[in-house]
Amino acid sequence: MESQRSVFFISDRTGITVEILGNSLLCQFEDVSFRHTTIPFIQSRNDLQNAIDQINRAAEEERQKPIVFLSIVDDAITRELGEKTQALILDLFKPFIFPLEEELGVKSSHAAGRSHSINYDYFRRMEAINFTQMHDDGAATRDLAGAEVILVGVSRCGKTPTSLYLAMQFGIRAANFPLTPEDFANHKLPDSILPFRHKLFGLTIDPNRLSQIRQERRAGSRYASLESCRQEVRSAEALMGREKIPMLDTTAKSIEEIATTIIHQAKLSRHCY
Repeated sequence: MESQRSVFFISDRTGITVEILGNSLLCQFEDVSFRHTTIPFIQSRNDLQNAIDQINRAAEEERQKPIVFLSIVDDAITRELGEKTQALILDLFKPFIFPLEEELGVKSSHAAGRSHSINYDYFRRMEAINFTQMHDDGAATRDLAGAEVILVGVSRCGKTPTSLYLAMQFGIRAANFPLTPEDFANHKLPDSILPFRHKLFGLTIDPNRLSQIRQERRAGSRYASLESCRQEVRSAEALMGREKIPMLDTTAKSIEEIATTIIHQAKLSRHCY
């Protein structure tokens, strides 16, 4: 059995930030298998002791140092974790906070969860998520004028997860609309999105990959057949090309890569940080 290295993501808040940063580093080590554990909301002595116990238990069982990524502003907690655990401690705050304090000439607040407070970002994010859910897969067209971007493409090419990611991570009101065989037969975009041509962004995908995805949803169907997928992708790309809609191949890209590319190419403004 392949051995795994234990990795802990520890935070005084949700742990989402430290997970993202930590995983960005770990993905550079493709030959190593990691066992991930996230311990959020370290806010009391009991919380801290529980984290220490889990880390040391992993060290004893695996007979090697666990890797611990920290996102904690309380120096005392960070110091105690370093002193009482058998682990490699990687503090993701310290390398940046002190140089910033020196450059800006002021001390940081050292307030836990400062970036997650209920403020404009929170409400903008919630508004964007609600808008995106209401406008998923062409479900609503009445107020598409409120969309900042409208993703178009064949069914199952990645429109929905990308739209939600744009809303959740960046506060962008993203709608998505499917291109169907009927649209290809008519050789034109659906009437409901024609007025918003300037907001359209196309997603495409390799037909073989599309067929695999659709087989998981409707195995053995015409919808999932490779022939049908080839026809739809070819027709969608031709339609988007004629309409001069910017287009991105999602086949080998993560949702994060797709969303970031759309933001830059469509010149969208990020509303949440």
